[in-house]
Amino acid sequence: MAETWVNSAERVGADLHLELEGSGPGGRRDALIRALRDAVRSGRLAPGTLLPPYRSLAADLGVARNTVADAYAELVAEGWLTARQGSGTRVAERAAPARAARVPVKAPPRARGPRHDLRQGKPDASEFPRAAWLASYRRALQQAPNEAYGPGDPAGRIELREALAEYLARARGVRTEPARIVICSGFAHALRLLFGGTGGSGGADAVLRGPLAVEAYGLGFHRELLAAAGVRTVPLPLDEDGARVGLLDRERAVLLTPAHQFPTGGPLHPERRAAVIDWARACGGVILEDDYDGEFRYDRRPVGALQGLDPERVIHLGSVSKSLSPALRLGWMVLPERYVEPVLEAKGEREAWASSLEQLALADFLGSGSYDRHVRRMRQRYRRRRDRLVAALASHAPHVVVTGVAAGLHAVLRLPPGTERSAVKAATWRGIALDGLAEFRHPEFHYPERAPESGHGVVAPDGLVVGYAAPSEHAYAAALEALCQALPPE
Repeated sequence: MAETWVNSAERVGADLHLELEGSGPGGRRDALIRALRDAVRSGRLAPGTLLPPYRSLAADLGVARNTVADAYAELVAEGWLTARQGSGTRVAERAAPARAARVPVKAPPRARGPRHDLRQGKPDASEFPRAAWLASYRRALQQAPNEAYGPGDPAGRIELREALAEYLARARGVRTEPARIVICSGFAHALRLLFGGTGGSGGADAVLRGPLAVEAYGLGFHRELLAAAGVRTVPLPLDEDGARVGLLDRERAVLLTPAHQFPTGGPLHPERRAAVIDWARACGGVILEDDYDGEFRYDRRPVGALQGLDPERVIHLGSVSKSLSPALRLGWMVLPERYVEPVLEAKGEREAWASSLEQLALADFLGSGSYDRHVRRMRQRYRRRRDRLVAALASHAPHVVVTGVAAGLHAVLRLPPGTERSAVKAATWRGIALDGLAEFRHPEFHYPERAPESGHGVVAPDGLVVGYAAPSEHAYAAALEALCQALPPE
């Protein structure tokens, strides 16, 4: 039977997998020499690889230490290995395996990324607060109780839920307590928990069921996720005051972006905020509030969370994907009391989505004031980015109307009817990555033939959604120049 390495309590050095098959006349020494020679010849042990010390490898293989020493010495003499005092035994540099002649295969061309990334929803990755986050992570590691290294609480770490309850109340006007906050890995995860149930099927075990009213413009990914869970989405038209919530009919749930409508921009009008709360109270419905970039408002104080008007009728959803980084995969749900237990049941007994250590790091980041400092700094930086975008368009494309610039990380450029598709193609030709407004339109939404009786204008059908946060500072000027060149003439 082949022998291989084992874990020894006394071993030192790196693991090395060897199989000593067929001892033969030379015993285990020759079997070890053959195994090492084959490993080098095949390329599994690359030139320069440091081999384990005699004692370590002998313990792993269950052979005498002298057996390993003799095998090493033989291979050094043959030129397969080198040995120097103080640097150990290594695979010789000239022992590279012979390679069979190959017919050169032309590699397929690699797709080149865009020169200018103006896609929405992406923060400036170069501005992630590495030093402050590292300090919080270190403190979290040092101060974490032992149980933090075991299976997690489905609700999330209490330290983070306490920190979020304080921050959301102070900065967003949310009224809650830690027991009503459930940590998740982001907005999409929250939707799956609410509508997918334990099996992700949207069946009887789902916390919420459709139909779900949504804004006529939003992320297609979210609609696809809901459709996969068997949830039908019904589009609500938009105008300059936001979603026309007065058109809610038989739905018992509605998904809104009330602080900054995505992607068209603008907050939900105060009268409509009150109206949708009245609707939820009257029909026993629930409002899902996507607070995706509520911290980034530039022209006045941030619009408070809708949840503050009625904590029992609004599910407040947030994450750090815009404020810090989507790579952290940390989000939260602030739930009415009646939904806490069903959401925890849907989530399961063990936290399998958000790292407990990163939750503790974010709790420290919030509690130490580092989060506030970072948001304030980025708010100033993104406002300057926005101002440069508006100034460049005013100078080079004054016929293009810019909207949705009071908040967030993107703007909408209104285009003449019928020019959106050609503008997107022109941008792509110039190496710009961005999206046309049509990409976000609900497939069942159709423009009315005439303006609504309220007199408010409907969202224009043609436009570009331009993110101004993602490009690095040194590349932003070139991105703006290329964008202006791609826009249709007056």
